[in-house]
Amino acid sequence: MCGIYGITDHDPVFIQNYITKCKHRGPDAQKVWWDPDYKMTLGHNLLSIMGNPKVAVQPWKTPKGNWLVYNGEIFNYYDLKQRFKNIGFAGITGCDTELLAWGLDTFGAKFVHEIDSMHAFAYYQPKKNKLILSRDHAGIKPLYYAEIKEGLVFGSEVRGLLDKVPNSHKLDKLSHSIWHYMSNNPLRNTFFNNIKKLLPGETLIYDTHHKKIKKYYREFIKPTNDYNYDPIEFKQVVNRSVKNCSIGDKKIGLFLSGGMDSTMISKELLDITGTVNSFTTRFVPDPNTREEDYNEDANMAKRLAEHFKFNHTEIPITPEIYASYWNQSVSSVEQIIRTPTLPANLYTNKVMKDHNIKVTIAGDLGDELMCGYPRHGKLLHDFSNKAMSWKDICKVLVTQQKPATKVNENIHSADDVLQEFIKQFPDTLYNEQDPLGSFCALECVTICPEDMLIRNDKFGMAYSMEGRYPLASKQFMKYCLSINSKQKISKKLKHMSRDAYKNVLPSYIINKGKTGWTAPMAYWIKQNPSLLNLYEQKMKHKMDPNMKITQKTGKWLAIDMMWATWFEAFKISNY
Repeated sequence: MCGIYGITDHDPVFIQNYITKCKHRGPDAQKVWWDPDYKMTLGHNLLSIMGNPKVAVQPWKTPKGNWLVYNGEIFNYYDLKQRFKNIGFAGITGCDTELLAWGLDTFGAKFVHEIDSMHAFAYYQPKKNKLILSRDHAGIKPLYYAEIKEGLVFGSEVRGLLDKVPNSHKLDKLSHSIWHYMSNNPLRNTFFNNIKKLLPGETLIYDTHHKKIKKYYREFIKPTNDYNYDPIEFKQVVNRSVKNCSIGDKKIGLFLSGGMDSTMISKELLDITGTVNSFTTRFVPDPNTREEDYNEDANMAKRLAEHFKFNHTEIPITPEIYASYWNQSVSSVEQIIRTPTLPANLYTNKVMKDHNIKVTIAGDLGDELMCGYPRHGKLLHDFSNKAMSWKDICKVLVTQQKPATKVNENIHSADDVLQEFIKQFPDTLYNEQDPLGSFCALECVTICPEDMLIRNDKFGMAYSMEGRYPLASKQFMKYCLSINSKQKISKKLKHMSRDAYKNVLPSYIINKGKTGWTAPMAYWIKQNPSLLNLYEQKMKHKMDPNMKITQKTGKWLAIDMMWATWFEAFKISNY
């Protein structure tokens, strides 16, 4: 992974400062380049995974004299290298940046349809006064931008934009409004006023002469109903996705939860590479409540790791660790995420780095693609009994959560938010023959990138590690979304993976029910001075001694603290 930065102006000092603020994204090399006609300044810092860092330094001059800065991996690199060698691609460096540069020169922006990748890139064509920004199909890699008096400014993290973009130290009203209704912000607006993000699958074309965004393109992976589920084919597709995501010669670490997604990935990774370095968190002390078994995943992962003889590492998460990594977790992720596990996420990445891991693999998107949540079973029933329009489906997603914490009473109405949501996520994803599949496809490009994928990118990059997601590959997404949802839900959720791996994985994994992963903050907070002090420091008041302790209480305590920490970390004023 890397960091990319740019401004449509001659400003190498700004770009160098931006690189410095994000040096964690690429410790292997850095470089600033500017257009001699002063129309563009580009910067890049490199985390070398695939090729020799000496031949992978960017900004990259393309064969036709254009310029590229790129953050990501092309997982079908070897297939494309073979495919295009007869029409001009030499493939000298072994670096996928070389392929991307050649492909953009040869095919233009539509080359993004050829690559199965996670990416954020900027491709500048000086002779055409054109800048192309692009984000991958699933939104794995973030890319932020803003229109300012100098033109367009962009980068891999928000922190470097704040002092360049006027009024960005204010909370954006639209992003706060949609977060209130769905506890997620999938819209183009970020929480920072006047700073936007490319949406998943989006490509932006910018005219550097007239300083104007000319158009947006979107690449959607749609539910199609083209295939019937076949267990042998399913397992083959998983294997190919894991194999593609294990390319390179760097040490790989796997987030092992003990659930179906990470477990089937772990078995394929073992078969492909011969070894698995697995990591799982354990909450200590365990509150041992009837409400939830906070360490069920840890227990399952440990049992599985012993069964397959993985190199397994358990990571104790104590209240002291949780409190000490709180500020950094909120600052690193740069937005509000509705989960109390952020410090545990961040610390897990830190431990993986300490074990010399360079590439992490996780099972994100599996639940959305294979109908793994209890809500999917309920929605299949509800959608089957009612004709669902695209607006109906969007409304279910936007309003499925109870209204979240408000930090300002002046928010947009639910109808206005829904109308804006539908503008940005049109009915291209809608298949009337499979309303639940349409809902799941929508989850993949809204909730997933702005929750699981963004925190894994930001927390991995905080320790200079690349995060990969086999189940978020184009190949796997297209396959799953080609199968009607009714085939994915049988007597149990996630029928496809359970059936395909029933003779491969232990029965205690196949028969395991769905469990969440959340920190027992509410149970710790009154027992541990470090957490109690953290709460009272952030919230500026004493904790109510009569507060009822529940899992739900802990989640909302964490979210309230997150907002307070975010305002403090980025010096944000309310709108």
